[in-house]
Amino acid sequence: MERGVPEGAIYLDYAGFRTLDSVIRAKKIFGQDRITIISQKFHNERAIYLASWYHIEAVGYNAKDVRIKAGLKTKVREWFARVKVFMDLLFHKQPRFLGEPIQIP
Repeated sequence: MERGVPEGAIYLDYAGFRTLDSVIRAKKIFGQDRITIISQKFHNERAIYLASWYHIEAVGYNAKDVRIKAGLKTKVREWFARVKVFMDLLFHKQPRFLGEPIQIP
């Protein structure tokens, strides 16, 4: 909002417990075929891949990367998360909670 994005254009996904959930919910709950993802580069790569898989046009903006101290932990976690993406897709994993559609103007 500090950069001019109107508050009314921002929607929180309270049931986006993980990247897969958020991407699927963007389409099934929020009715979006095009999304913008703002996160660190490593996460954007995975999120954009998932969006593409679910036929959502996605663009990512990379936020500042994590500090070196947290970097190793993050890299290890991301390695497992990337493996899990393919397991989720292989086994057609669905979000923990879908809910009712939310109309976005």
